[in-house]
Amino acid sequence: MKTGKTAIVTGASQGIGACLVKTLLERRYNVVATARSMAKSGFQASKQLALVDGDIGEASTAKQIAETAVERFGGIDTLVNNAGIYFIKPFPAYTTEDIGKLFSTNLYGFIYLSQLVVTQMLKQKTGGSVVSISAFLAEHPIAGVTASVPMMTKGGIESISKNLAMEYAKEGIRFNAVAPGEVDTPLNKDNPWGASRMLRKSLMRSCSWLRRHTLPGRCCTSMAART
Repeated sequence: MKTGKTAIVTGASQGIGACLVKTLLERRYNVVATARSMAKSGFQASKQLALVDGDIGEASTAKQIAETAVERFGGIDTLVNNAGIYFIKPFPAYTTEDIGKLFSTNLYGFIYLSQLVVTQMLKQKTGGSVVSISAFLAEHPIAGVTASVPMMTKGGIESISKNLAMEYAKEGIRFNAVAPGEVDTPLNKDNPWGASRMLRKSLMRSCSWLRRHTLPGRCCTSMAART
């Protein structure tokens, strides 16, 4: 039996993901929050909140997440593909291992779970929303911020979101990709080579409106509006 609206949030243990979980709970959503280790997040499972640990790049994790949402709350209304990794290197320095990690989390994580969520939404016949986190640098590269391979994965998210929006428009399933600038989260804490500082200076100089998106809470308001 369905009990109100239900959202899935990936990468939910910290930063934007954790903030989104709090925001959606405040808006009376049921939430399935997932990350490699939700125990570190400080969240406690409750009647309104289910926690799932696992590697989002594994198909088995996606299956567990979707099944938890349906079994606990009766369906799925919103998916936020927030899980992602990012690190910078000169293009020739990206190793096979680096590329595998980026593709697994950023792309496979999107595909496996989104497929299951879309299948469930089609069964429900009530539409739904899939919101994915991209990155400003995917469309607006900056000299000195050597993030070519990570941005290839983020550009892929933007492209597939546009295609899926067209594919499922008649079914009322919406797809959006949100591309914030630099956000004050643990992901950016240890950026090497001063990339974080360079990115901030460049963004603030050319796009002053991005200043309001530098904190996770401000990003969450924008993303929650798309659910």
